[in-house]
Amino acid sequence: MAMTFIPSSLIPFSIIMAITTMIIQRSHLLMALLALEAMILNLMILIMTLSNMTSNMNLFLSMILLTFGTCEAALGLACLVKMSRAFGNDHISSSSLNSC
Repeated sequence: MAMTFIPSSLIPFSIIMAITTMIIQRSHLLMALLALEAMILNLMILIMTLSNMTSNMNLFLSMILLTFGTCEAALGLACLVKMSRAFGNDHISSSSLNSC
């Protein structure tokens, strides 16, 4: 019981830290993407620790969450490559909607 208590108490803290990192490092796209990945992985760990994986619904929910995390990572990486080729850096402030 003590082994599951420590991760389940640290997971909300790590989700809050990922959100804080995303707020603080909002000028760089790469840091925002890494914070989003940290949130997805922390949510996955939270689902696995809070629910026993005997139910098929919990397994299905974790697979959906991992699928969305993978799609988010692929789209984020494509946007990062496109932005770095177009503007030369990953600063969000260098790209604006007026230049499109």
